[in-house]
Amino acid sequence: MITPDSPRRALRSVLAVLVLLLTGALLAVPTASARPQSAPAAVPPATLTEVTGFGANPSNLQMYVYAPANVTAHPAVLVAVHWCGGSGPAMHSGTEYAQLADRYGFLIVYPSVTRGSKCFDVSSPQALRRDGGSDPVGIKSMIDWVSTAYATDPARVFATGISSGAMMTNVLLGDYPDVFAAGAAFAGVPFGCFATTDGSEWNSACSGGTVNRTPQQWGDLVRGAYPGYTGPRPRMQVWHGTEDDVLRYPNFGEEIEQWTEVRGIGQTPAATDSPQTGWTRTRYGSTGDRAPVEAISLQGVGHNLYAWGMADKVLTFFGLDAGGGPGPGPEPAGACKVTVSTSAWNTGLTASVTFTNTGTAAVNGWRLGFILPTGQTVTNGWGATYTPASGTVTATNVSYNGTVAPNASVTLGYQASHTGDSRAPSSFTLNGAQCTVS
Repeated sequence: MITPDSPRRALRSVLAVLVLLLTGALLAVPTASARPQSAPAAVPPATLTEVTGFGANPSNLQMYVYAPANVTAHPAVLVAVHWCGGSGPAMHSGTEYAQLADRYGFLIVYPSVTRGSKCFDVSSPQALRRDGGSDPVGIKSMIDWVSTAYATDPARVFATGISSGAMMTNVLLGDYPDVFAAGAAFAGVPFGCFATTDGSEWNSACSGGTVNRTPQQWGDLVRGAYPGYTGPRPRMQVWHGTEDDVLRYPNFGEEIEQWTEVRGIGQTPAATDSPQTGWTRTRYGSTGDRAPVEAISLQGVGHNLYAWGMADKVLTFFGLDAGGGPGPGPEPAGACKVTVSTSAWNTGLTASVTFTNTGTAAVNGWRLGFILPTGQTVTNGWGATYTPASGTVTATNVSYNGTVAPNASVTLGYQASHTGDSRAPSSFTLNGAQCTVS
């Protein structure tokens, strides 16, 4: 018999089933509880610690930080986002990122949902707009908190997630392209695919793999999250199982279309290989470990695809598996040549730098790294943006010179003050790859 309460019971049942389906893995929450902290000096080494009062947090997320005992100076930050039904502590205990942080010295931020579904908001209009509200704003506040507390490297902030966390990884890279260097999404959907306007957390068309847009349309959704932004876009690594029955496999292809279009590269792979039986890996834009877009398809694997050992591939893609690691951006160009000269006067100098892409693939988005001699400080520059002004400097492309074809060159320059040493930098890296200097 149907009673007035029947629809409510049915809705509760449906929501319970959805939460169970979206759970990325059955992972236990650590038995040791972490106490709230407000300053890094009090954070016990190698302990998962809850941080409260970290800033704007419109959806009441919890924040957990893992700071390894050997955390490096100006460490990289990894935001590790849990699955639907999970938590930050579960993501900590059920993945090997903490052990890898112990090895390489980076920080980990684990956001944790407190709403009943334990799913991240990847669907509301607020979530799909930079600083619009909801979960992305809270996660951005977490990044700002660790940046201040640990003097982190702003050029090495990364995101990874599983299921709902994978969808949030796509959202974070769309909302905050100037914050994240790269992301890795395990069983997710493209940015904006899950969008709803009725307050629902669920989009059946997207989950069923029936939302099919052109690459241009997918790219426009990402650009619409931060109108007017013209800077570099993050790199993206996506993983999906061919038998995923929760977020269907067609979403994998749509993600590839979206992020290759956003990065301004074609949908034809530059390289295809099989790093493990049943895996097909395609790379877009270039062929090395840090291509602009990398996609791994797992034959015969369902939604719960994450397994131990995959995090190593994530860190290689991010460039975090070598301690301090190279900076963000596209894969190393593989070959580059730099010529540099300075013209100095009493307390100042002008430098002219020309780099040539001597590799066989185009560079789509570049960062030229160099170390200024002691006492030099950049006062202004052209052809790039320069951060910081002294010490280890990164010159990042501007809107009109981000793509460098094979054998093509880019000239940039800067003025700097000096205290007596007016030499030019002696070494340069292009997207982390060492250049020859002439």
